[in-house]
Amino acid sequence: MNTQFKNILHSLGIYHPLQSQYRNFVFHVKRFFFKISFFSYKGHGYTCNVCLQQYFRFVDDWPAAENKNALSINNVIAGYGKNIICPNCLSNARERLVIAMLQHHINIDNKKILHLSPEKNIYQYLITKSQVVTADLVPGFYKNIDKQIKTEDATAFSFADQSFDLVIANHVLEHISDDLKAMSEIFRVLKKGGVAILQVPYSETITETIEELTIDNPKKQSDLFGQKDHVRIYQLNDYISRLGQSGFIVSKISYKELSAFHQHAIQVDEAFLDIKKPY
Repeated sequence: MNTQFKNILHSLGIYHPLQSQYRNFVFHVKRFFFKISFFSYKGHGYTCNVCLQQYFRFVDDWPAAENKNALSINNVIAGYGKNIICPNCLSNARERLVIAMLQHHINIDNKKILHLSPEKNIYQYLITKSQVVTADLVPGFYKNIDKQIKTEDATAFSFADQSFDLVIANHVLEHISDDLKAMSEIFRVLKKGGVAILQVPYSETITETIEELTIDNPKKQSDLFGQKDHVRIYQLNDYISRLGQSGFIVSKISYKELSAFHQHAIQVDEAFLDIKKPY
């Protein structure tokens, strides 16, 4: 979209509503197409833990051409691959992993939860069991998920210390230049013994995190990091170390150890990080 035209839409206050309507239209078109084209794949194999539909094949999802090189060269686990999208509800693998952990590993009953950049399927699961506050730096994109979403900067929350039992920021920290400050803020607003779900794209084969904190060039960001609004690719052990520097206790649950959830077509080879604030 032309930048000048986009600025006009922003000034009129209709950019985000129009974007939401467009995304909703695309969602329904894709859902209709996949439900028809994948009808013959219905049956035992994978079970979506969002809509509970079963298919012996899910929809593959591969990165756009401009992002592919960085992700491939650096062996990044970033949510792409085979069997990523449920043909019925369009949930993706990273959502299904988080929901599986909430269902079987993390108690959220009657908890107070902060959900940053909220994903629709995760949010809808949370609100059946918990008190949820949603927030984003640019909340307009998420009004269709939660009309009450707050404007918040993850590096400077307005919330009081120890406000939440759980903070979810799924694939968020790779967008934030001062990630240590954001980790510190998440730690601050968590109650003692609280849990954080902070999954990110990562690599275990690069020797160190690749980042450029002041970058503001979408093409270069795609070339370097595999997405036009990312500022880094985390080296997994370095990411865990940064969380530890922020005060968290972190343990890695490997993809193999998540075998009970493979039936939900979670991301192949993705580990889950169990992140807790000490008592």
